[in-house]
Amino acid sequence: MCGFVGFLGRIPGSARDLLGPASCALDHRGPDDIGLWHDTDAGIALAHRRLSVIDLSAAGLQPMASHCGRFVIAYNGEIYNHRELRASLDEEDRLAPDLSARPVRRWRGGSDTETLLAAISRWGIERALTRSIGMFAFALWDRELRTLTLARDRMGEKPLYYGWVGAGLAFASELKALRAMPGFSAGIDTPALAAYMAQASGTVAAPQSIYQGIRKLMPGGTIVLRQGDVDARRLPAPAAYWSLTQVIRQARRDPLRETSPKGAVDLVDEALGEAVGSQMLADVPLGAFLSGGVDSSLIVAMMQRRSAGPVSTFSIGFHDARYDESAHARAVAAHLGTKHHQLIVDERVARDVIPELGSIFCEPFADRSQIPTVLVSRLARREVTVCLSGDGGDELFGGYRRYRDVDRIWHRRAAWPAALARLGAGGLGMIGAERLSSMLMPIAGMLPAVMRKLADPAVSAQLGALLRSERLDAFYASSLASSWPSRLVCAAEHRATADHAAAMPGLDGMEAMMAADQTGYLPNTILTKVDRAAMSASLESRIPMLDVRVVELAWRLPRAALFAQGEGKWVLRRLLDRYVPAHLTHRPKQGFGVPIDQWLRGPLRDWAQALLEPGYLRRQGLFDETMVTRRWREHLDGRFDWQFDLWTLLMFQAWYETWMKPGACQHDAHRAPRLVETDPGHGDRALA
Repeated sequence: MCGFVGFLGRIPGSARDLLGPASCALDHRGPDDIGLWHDTDAGIALAHRRLSVIDLSAAGLQPMASHCGRFVIAYNGEIYNHRELRASLDEEDRLAPDLSARPVRRWRGGSDTETLLAAISRWGIERALTRSIGMFAFALWDRELRTLTLARDRMGEKPLYYGWVGAGLAFASELKALRAMPGFSAGIDTPALAAYMAQASGTVAAPQSIYQGIRKLMPGGTIVLRQGDVDARRLPAPAAYWSLTQVIRQARRDPLRETSPKGAVDLVDEALGEAVGSQMLADVPLGAFLSGGVDSSLIVAMMQRRSAGPVSTFSIGFHDARYDESAHARAVAAHLGTKHHQLIVDERVARDVIPELGSIFCEPFADRSQIPTVLVSRLARREVTVCLSGDGGDELFGGYRRYRDVDRIWHRRAAWPAALARLGAGGLGMIGAERLSSMLMPIAGMLPAVMRKLADPAVSAQLGALLRSERLDAFYASSLASSWPSRLVCAAEHRATADHAAAMPGLDGMEAMMAADQTGYLPNTILTKVDRAAMSASLESRIPMLDVRVVELAWRLPRAALFAQGEGKWVLRRLLDRYVPAHLTHRPKQGFGVPIDQWLRGPLRDWAQALLEPGYLRRQGLFDETMVTRRWREHLDGRFDWQFDLWTLLMFQAWYETWMKPGACQHDAHRAPRLVETDPGHGDRALA
């Protein structure tokens, strides 16, 4: 796991001055080594920060040039099947009919970076990408064609930002590196801010970023730039080398309809087991996050079966029983025989992380489980450098309760006369959710239970979404939207309804929701949280559920393998039963959160009050201070529980204080680093 930053265009001054401070902003992603490569005549410079995981020798240092000298790469991630790719390359070399056509290759080391470069040299970029199984983002310079290719993995595990900075195109693993570059002057993108505030998942969804003119590369995408594009300030459209839509279409052509329940479990056992085994490859200590739930327990069980000794596992516990899963994790660890590490934290320890969140997440990010994720990453980093995670199981195998809830509500809604639904939607739209709640609040105690719920503006807004929606996928997106009114963000050009992809044709309700989450919520929220939290502790996270072979298999499985006996993730639960007794893991999903509602009324009150002070909001000029003040008071008074909406706003404010306020933290961006340069002529490293 690493981080990189680069620049294509007219390099101002020296490459060292341009990228040195930017690379320092990424030192948490790569504390083990720092490297620089540049070709000033071509106008390209790459800097890399290394976290050594595979091949700890100097042979794995980056930026790295290919054996043929044509390509130079700065790369972040892991190619889990790189040994198989090496074997294929060697076999093709051996079988080349013309001896003179055989490349003269002697592997310099054992890194997957070198393998990826050789695959690109031999097969081309797209074929190399489609044959690579892993998580990655990279920048590749073609010295022959003078083209820059940016690429990102299929599911979006690794981040990649790009945009115009100064006289050229800058790109990096995190926004904080771009901010540290001379010439960065982008302001807040108000449409992106509006979209962030509009959805409850609390993230700025790709391809937007919080800054004007800076974008995220979409998962499964590439973008190719030439010097002429830079001169014309023209960004070519990204291309997709892989998409979930293609996977779903192929699954429809070749479904596993005749597979028995046991056969489905066997198939997932084989595919997921192979993914876990390949992701256990590392030259450094390796462990796993363990919450005691289905997904993390299954990953740990498969790791332990493949390990010669006890696997190191890590969990965080809280004194508040509502948020504490540590007992479940301990029980699973004891059954599997892992070397378990547990940290029980009090509220003070968890709250102490909050001032750091604006720095850890280089964009506004408001998933409350970010706090325990940061804490468990720090715990794990004391013992290991790599941790496997159970993320992705809910999205791939239908584990979220909301899938069943939305599907049930929608089928009830479908029985209503269309005219009645339109009439109700029109009436509620004229009144407005907040106005309706204010009308009902004084008499709520006298109303029937169903009507009493409408006194909550969030419930009224959800009812309005249900009445307005003509398709289940549209209702699902609306059901995950924030309850902030659209006028909250001042001067925004548009307002997105939720962090979810467009509907994919031919999918039923459950499948449409899962597809939306796999292309939206998963990369934009879950994977962003895991990457930033883990990398802030210089810990590499790996996610076996998102192995492309597992993803493709999940879409071929019969519906009954996902939803059966009133529960989701049926196939994962039955698979886990082979490893762990059911009574240890079969329980309602608890989540990985913290009591923000109480904290905002208690120990976080002064902190939040300062960030939401009307005069401060007025000077910012971004939000309607009257609306914010009203909701803040309603939360403090206990009239409504606005914790989710307030947390989204507060996380923006914390980010703003860190990055946008005059005199804000710049992460020691002007430190002068010792850069080790790669010779652009031969691809060999030499001390600068």
